[in-house]
Amino acid sequence: MNQLFTAGGVVMWPLLAFSVVAIALIIERVRFWYRINTRQHRVVREVLNLYRLDNVVGALDKLQKNADLPIPRIFLAALQLEEPTPEEFRLALESEAQAEIPVLKRFQNMFETIIGLAPLLGLLGTVLGLIVSFASLNLGDVGGTKTAGVTAGISEALVSTASGLIVAIFTLLFANTFRGLYQRQIAGMQEYGGQLELLYRRRYERGDRTYASTR
Repeated sequence: MNQLFTAGGVVMWPLLAFSVVAIALIIERVRFWYRINTRQHRVVREVLNLYRLDNVVGALDKLQKNADLPIPRIFLAALQLEEPTPEEFRLALESEAQAEIPVLKRFQNMFETIIGLAPLLGLLGTVLGLIVSFASLNLGDVGGTKTAGVTAGISEALVSTASGLIVAIFTLLFANTFRGLYQRQIAGMQEYGGQLELLYRRRYERGDRTYASTR
């Protein structure tokens, strides 16, 4: 590892920092999406079934116990209103869904920064390595003592370029995965929010006033 950093030159240190930050953010996002994907679908289906069976209190209890998930928080924001109209209910769902978007997209800008800067740092290392090579090059001394300086410069150029690409590719792989999970989550919020809104509208039209919390 020491030899690798020595060969890659000064740009290896910011690339190391980028890789450490990327790994930490990836671990946090993996835990976040694992919690959502393993629990949320089941919880939301149970809540919708309870609400469909007029068990509003049971549905609210289930939501409050799972308030660490995005869609349950959205449902709670609407169901805890005091006798809203269907339009107010829909607006509550939509506004809370908008509030959840930054949570779902957390660290996306950081991933994009790392993906963009890592190859540029690798390119900078390439330029610096070539500068070292040309500075050491002496046409009158080909095969002489200064050949080591040329070799070191070329090694720095290649190692730094490869390291920058590796960091960028690794981060991009996970960033695209998280982006896909985010898009699926948005689709799920729209689907389940529409189902809850339809159920609420039906209760409202038949005059049932037990829409919100009865605690």
